[in-house]
Amino acid sequence: MIKNFVKAARLRTLPLSISGIIVGAYLGSYDAFSLMIDEYSNTTLNIVRKPLYQSLIFWLAILTTIGFQVLSNFANDYGDGVKGTDEDREGEARMVASGAITPKQMKKAMVITAILTIVVAILLIYIAFGKDNFLYSLLFFGLGITSIVAAIKYTVGKSAYGYSGYGDIFVFLFFGLLAVVGTYFLYTKQINYSIFLPAFSVGLLSTAVLNLNNMRDRVNDAKSGKNTIVVKIGEEFAKYYHYYLIISSFLFALLYVTIHYRNPLQFLFIIAYIPLAIHLIFVYKNKEEKLLDGELKKVALSTFLFAILFGLGNVIL
Repeated sequence: MIKNFVKAARLRTLPLSISGIIVGAYLGSYDAFSLMIDEYSNTTLNIVRKPLYQSLIFWLAILTTIGFQVLSNFANDYGDGVKGTDEDREGEARMVASGAITPKQMKKAMVITAILTIVVAILLIYIAFGKDNFLYSLLFFGLGITSIVAAIKYTVGKSAYGYSGYGDIFVFLFFGLLAVVGTYFLYTKQINYSIFLPAFSVGLLSTAVLNLNNMRDRVNDAKSGKNTIVVKIGEEFAKYYHYYLIISSFLFALLYVTIHYRNPLQFLFIIAYIPLAIHLIFVYKNKEEKLLDGELKKVALSTFLFAILFGLGNVIL
């Protein structure tokens, strides 16, 4: 039974889900340290910047995001399973649709995951803001609750937004803007508006993964009444949309580096776009939608690689 829940959690999606946290944490910890240096510039204090892996905020943010992602995957498995959407889908088997996990068992797993995730989120909020920033704490608690609702409502219920073509917008907002800008704010307690540029990059790449998934499942989704953007615009325009997502993500990242240029290492992130360029060529030439399944992992891991290289490149002095 545990093995089935591990499959339902879809661990291969986790690197993508934490990519925004990595970017936001790298840039946020760097700018927070710079602000601290400025504040204590006239003192004799010896201030040392700690590596990211020693940051409790970083690890709690990672755990919170993983919790939201696993909850989303459970809800997606449940919602599509009870609606019959997964009966003829390509790719890995879903647990509710296959009968390996009953709908009741999956609902219980969703409740447990949601409770554990919100507990970790509360701890994260307390560590980041303490007792002196109640409004910030309240705001982030509200964002946490919103994230749980969004994770569940993607495919669950009559008004599931994933069935109406709004999945792309929510992925862009939660995987990109909230993950990057939110994590950055946890460190700095302020917003530098240029932080939205890498947030756009991560959001667009994450949306590209969803779009690729929807291109693969286009025929089955259309039969099941799941009106994704791909179903609405068709195969050809879905490819153009895919090109736009990936190329635009590169341009936003490039613009950020241009604005904050300090050294050539900031262009390290370009390495992550080499496999993405090869991927775009594959998508352009591809005629069989089921073959896109193998590309999902490539784009997700390339996004993860982008996050690491972009973060490292922009904090190295």
